[in-house]
Amino acid sequence: MPKSAPKEESASSKITKRTREFGDWRGETLARLRQLILDADPDMQEEWKWVKPTNPGVPVWSHDGGVCTGEVYKQVVKLTFFRGASVKDSKQLFNSSLEGNVRRAIDFHEGEKVNEAAFKQLIRAAVAANKAALAERAAKKK
Repeated sequence: MPKSAPKEESASSKITKRTREFGDWRGETLARLRQLILDADPDMQEEWKWVKPTNPGVPVWSHDGGVCTGEVYKQVVKLTFFRGASVKDSKQLFNSSLEGNVRRAIDFHEGEKVNEAAFKQLIRAAVAANKAALAERAAKKK
């Protein structure tokens, strides 16, 4: 009788592990941003993508398509929004990748306070942009 494959670790548990492995402000920041993302949209899905020998993978939050990725670097925690260029950012949270036609990012530095209400609004706007893109694709198929 063949052995069953070992159970794959869930994306959520991989993200939790990722937030803990830094042991400094970066892990705390990623964990806080994750909580805000999930608070902003209870239907948000967590995924773990782009695993390579040189990269353990990247947390991705999705709802009707990718919303954003969360990456940790030496000096910043970066959230990159897949459709950031088409998302209304009235509080001007985007501060990185501003020249792109599609994506926008927010670099969070040590000690920075997050405008939680504006951030949640941005998450909801990104989900709305995904829904609009889905609806547009569906309309074109008719």
